[in-house]
Amino acid sequence: MQEENEMADLARVLIVANRTAATPTLIYRVRVRAQRGPCQFTLLVPALPDVLDPEEEARKTLELALPLLEDAASGPVEGAVGPSDALRAVEQLLERERFDEVIISTLPERVSAWLKRDLPTRVERLGVPVTVVRARQRPHAAAWSGSP
Repeated sequence: MQEENEMADLARVLIVANRTAATPTLIYRVRVRAQRGPCQFTLLVPALPDVLDPEEEARKTLELALPLLEDAASGPVEGAVGPSDALRAVEQLLERERFDEVIISTLPERVSAWLKRDLPTRVERLGVPVTVVRARQRPHAAAWSGSP
């Protein structure tokens, strides 16, 4: 009975990421979210449409990111590969499972296809609160001081 109550109090958090799945910014946000209260994370990696084997690349992303996210979450993180349309990938997963919140991890605004398509707002319309995590941009070479 107590275990059922603990499961009911456990927030289910869906992380949607691809190229940014193992970035320090996302790992930090997962750590902060895990410290806020009991939760269970699932990483959804939509397949990239512009690679030779999209599903294999998505599985490689999961393989790289899951251990880092599990360390940040202090527990297991489930992984899933979805279709290349990120909104459709989220919709399909939400049809099968309940999530209390979604973290969308994306590239910086100037290069993010997901932000250009307004993915966060479109996912919120599915009835789930969304947090957007943007990967930090690399400084330009000219911005570095000191030796190369």
